[in-house]
Amino acid sequence: MARRCEICGKGTVAGNNVPRKGQAKKRGGVGQHIGVKTKRVFKPNILKIKANVKGTTKTIKVCARCLKAGKVEKVC
Repeated sequence: MARRCEICGKGTVAGNNVPRKGQAKKRGGVGQHIGVKTKRVFKPNILKIKANVKGTTKTIKVCARCLKAGKVEKVC
């Protein structure tokens, strides 16, 4: 099962975890040192809900943004 919104297609995105040490120069320090970058994953807020899809009730995976925007008609 993919972690993907069935409305907008939002899914997981890869990125970097960047550790920073030291105080920035503009805050009175000697500058920041960036350590070794390691990979990380940004996961979307996916919810399983029952919704009306073409007149029938189906369980679909939807991101919280689509649910909040009203792109899906939720069935209780």
